Amino acid sequence: MSLSLGLIGNPIGHSLSPWIHTNFLEKANINGNYRLYEGDINKLPDILKKLRQNNIAGFNVTVPYKQTILPYIDDIDKDARVLGAVNTVLNDNGRWVGYNTDGQGYVRSVITANPSILNKDTKILMLGAGGAARGIYRALVNQDVNRIDIANRSEEKAIDLLHLNNREVKSDFIDFGTAEENLGDYDFIVQTTSVGMKPKQDNQIIKLDHLKKNALVSDIVYQPITTQLLKDAKFRGANIHHGHAMLLYQAQLAFEIWTGEKLNVENMLQPLEQKLRGEN
Repeated sequence: MSLSLGLIGNPIGHSLSPWIHTNFLEKANINGNYRLYEGDINKLPDILKKLRQNNIAGFNVTVPYKQTILPYIDDIDKDARVLGAVNTVLNDNGRWVGYNTDGQGYVRSVITANPSILNKDTKILMLGAGGAARGIYRALVNQDVNRIDIANRSEEKAIDLLHLNNREVKSDFIDFGTAEENLGDYDFIVQTTSVGMKPKQDNQIIKLDHLKKNALVSDIVYQPITTQLLKDAKFRGANIHHGHAMLLYQAQLAFEIWTGEKLNVENMLQPLEQKLRGEN
């Protein structure tokens, strides 16, 4: 029997999810397929009806459906409910259960490459408070680190993010100027905005003049693979973490939800990077 998986969203013609999950299926020795189901927001009911008729085993959800799919799902995982967004759906004997693997996948990617970075002494600076930041912030809070400060232009959005703090983790809003001044206080800097993405790859969200030596700097942007922020951090002697790792590990977690198989995907980072560079 073939395992039927897929992705819904618009536009998704450029998505690397089919390549990633086809590789996962091969690694797990599972006979299956991963298909794209594209359509504008008005087509969502028709797409979901088709998936139910096909008895799809599971599917990913991307823009513009991450929030609008919620009323069509039978049950929602606690974190996805708090975040108000779903990116993975499991068909559990006919009942659709929604999950959000973005934040947890991001943390997995960080811990895999830097096993000791997240601990009770870790001080984190998060840059940005948009949609991507929500899942990452929630997942980092659940690691029980020392503190997580959020630098953002809009204080209102940052304060909204602070409401996701369900632990005793110290957390405050700061402006970008204060973030630059106090950069040496932080062990881990997480860039969650689109600043530095192609075609504006020369842009950098903050200056790193006061960066702590041996700090870890992470950027979720993966086009280009090494953003200006990461180049600057590396030049200053910091450790860096690339955005395409998050892409891979949130997919790993989704695949685990669907199949129960936790795959070792470290050896896929290089081929994924080559794919993103257009080298294969």
